[in-house]
Amino acid sequence: MYSYNEFDEAFVRARVAQFTHQVERRIDGSLTEEEFRPLRLMNGLYLQLHAYMLRVAIPYGTLNPHQMRQLAFIADSWDKGYGHFTTRQNIQFNWPKLPDVPKMLSALADVGMHAIQTSGNCVRNVTSDHFAGAAVDEIEDPRPYAELLRQWSTDHPEFQFLPRKFKIAITGAPNDRAVTKAHDIGLRMVKNAAGETGFEVIVGGGLGRTPMVGMVVREFLPIEDLLPYVEAVLSVYNTLGRRDNKYKARIKITLHETGKEEISRMVEERFAELRPLFGGNDQKLLADIREAFATPAFRNAPTDAYDAFYKADPVFRAWADTNLTQHRNDQYAIVTISLKAHGQTPGDATSDQMRVMADLAETYGHNELRISHEQNVILPHVHKGDLPAVHAALVKAGLGTANVGLISDIIACPGMDYCALATARSIPVAQEIATRFDALKLEHDIGPLKIKISGCINACGHHHVGHIGILGLDRAGVENYQITLGGDGTETAVIGERAGPGFAYDEIVPAIERLVQAYLEHREGPEETFLEAYRRLGLQPFKAALYPAEGNKDAA
Repeated sequence: MYSYNEFDEAFVRARVAQFTHQVERRIDGSLTEEEFRPLRLMNGLYLQLHAYMLRVAIPYGTLNPHQMRQLAFIADSWDKGYGHFTTRQNIQFNWPKLPDVPKMLSALADVGMHAIQTSGNCVRNVTSDHFAGAAVDEIEDPRPYAELLRQWSTDHPEFQFLPRKFKIAITGAPNDRAVTKAHDIGLRMVKNAAGETGFEVIVGGGLGRTPMVGMVVREFLPIEDLLPYVEAVLSVYNTLGRRDNKYKARIKITLHETGKEEISRMVEERFAELRPLFGGNDQKLLADIREAFATPAFRNAPTDAYDAFYKADPVFRAWADTNLTQHRNDQYAIVTISLKAHGQTPGDATSDQMRVMADLAETYGHNELRISHEQNVILPHVHKGDLPAVHAALVKAGLGTANVGLISDIIACPGMDYCALATARSIPVAQEIATRFDALKLEHDIGPLKIKISGCINACGHHHVGHIGILGLDRAGVENYQITLGGDGTETAVIGERAGPGFAYDEIVPAIERLVQAYLEHREGPEETFLEAYRRLGLQPFKAALYPAEGNKDAA
């Protein structure tokens, strides 16, 4: 992975010193909260319902053990002993005190981390496939390109005050695990007819109050044109994007109002102007970056221990069936560590659990960890012979839940327990769904099913692309939960369809249970997933299960 050079180190330290002075001025009253707000947001510091929240960038979701241990140290020293991993592959600390924030930022700088551009109308944390560099279906590791984009976009003078925030995702595999079609720019690595590698460029995706699937504006972009083309897209958006209405300021609205054909023409025109200005410097930088992402020195060793445990231990076998993914090296596996123990807060990890994961990465995982947008932690390179020991350590730490991709592996935003923008609770709903289906012992029979929950229309829980999406709203001071069905965040992305009227807080879990029961009754066999059944059957049988009173009324 990439390590800071002298420039990076000096830049981050200067930002810490600058913000330290700004915090001092806020504390002594020299700055009002209104004056301080844009300054703190530039450094990832939010004011939530109960306290400040610091959002720390984890570029393209990649961490080393030393960094993970430092996050644990920060959680213990200046928070409440835990952190929350997010859908943008970041980590949030929910309880820092303002005077302590400079110390937290300084501690981050000690390990090559920061909170810059995790907020504000700028290019946010560039996200990527959490299996990058390990996935069997990968064309090429996308992380060097993500790092190139990170360096280019950090403190870019033209793009610090965009019409609205801007999110970029990149994947190197045909199977999209980075939700590229729901980003302002999505980059999917492809090969053209000549076998050359490049990018399919998708623009104008996004969720929130106006969910849209992005449009392809370039079917094939040569790799060497990546930076000038992305800069051209941002330059056009910066010119056309609306600043009179923040609800219409995202590039998806600009694309919709201006039209794909005209936007594409303007981007190509700007690209032609920019391309000669780069002069190959970006490719020299990319070559240096690539060296930091060399393939680990995989060891050649027997996998007998894995085979024996898989046959003999049903608990290990259940975990292996759900939490392991095929690695491009047959002797290795990709391990997904579930942060979704039944009844726990999705995405939360205690400081002790962070240290356990760091130790496992150091001992068995070639010193790499990844954070997924699904709020889990990945060990991308684990030899199969080490998997029994890894599993035993995870179980001991409360991290051995065998539920990845199942109904209890729920994405949920912080909701009204923390967020000042939330209109309903998300976390308790996720906890109750997970514990209910654990009690029913149905989740393995149900099979792959993605539930995503948002506590407001900003959709930080990605509910629009959940197979079952839940949106919490405020209806006259009462929590009301809408259900959407059939959403998909992969290469076949689609926005879910609203099922009908919302449900009260105490009705939402029974409604989900009826919905799942309808799927089990209507599926053509255990091999047909919920999403496949929904696409075959359409909304009607699921709507009938959600609103049985309406069906009885029709029958009468």
